[in-house]
Amino acid sequence: MINKAAYMVVGIDLEGQKDVLGIWIGENESAKFWLNVLNELKIRGEDILITCVDNLTGFSEAIAACYPKSDIQKCVVHQIRNSLKYVSYKDYKPVTAALKPIYKASTEDAALAELDKFEEIWGSQYPLLVRSWRSNWDELATFFRYPPEMRRLIYTTNLIEGYHRQLRKVTKGKSIFPTDDSLTKMPYLATMEVTKRWAMRVQNWGQILSQFMIDFPDRIERYIH
Repeated sequence: MINKAAYMVVGIDLEGQKDVLGIWIGENESAKFWLNVLNELKIRGEDILITCVDNLTGFSEAIAACYPKSDIQKCVVHQIRNSLKYVSYKDYKPVTAALKPIYKASTEDAALAELDKFEEIWGSQYPLLVRSWRSNWDELATFFRYPPEMRRLIYTTNLIEGYHRQLRKVTKGKSIFPTDDSLTKMPYLATMEVTKRWAMRVQNWGQILSQFMIDFPDRIERYIH
């Protein structure tokens, strides 16, 4: 028996519509695995302006290699969850509350100031937590470059998390498959049902697209008619 998983990529197109770009079967999340996925998307002609990831192993390196112009945003919610593994249970609530001003700040400079304040209070007790935020900062802080409408869309991976919750309703209790094709088939059929409910485009898409036109004019204008 071999442990494998189905990995999905969800995207938003220039019409503001969500879609599942593919389902891939793999044994582990390595840079090589994600590079193969991204190369497949690139061959299909897909461009990626902003990639939202949950700190998957090797993903950032694969994105940088295949889509060097793509901005990478690591999920802030996942960063908070990962931070709490360094924290005593009795401190969960105060630490979580102390982290909030960092990612709720209006600018990156203000966020860094809040991170400094956090370190002054909690750094001696939880140095690994602070180190994690600082070492991941470049990709955690990407969303500060964008206006509020876009920040809400990209600072977490809530979009794909919601999709996964819908899939789990179907896949729950089913863990053994004779072939990769049979493993792919179940989430594929479930995806067809889930995406039927994705008729509405992303909220405030007009404003978001206008911002994209400013930030990525050479990569968007040829697709806008």
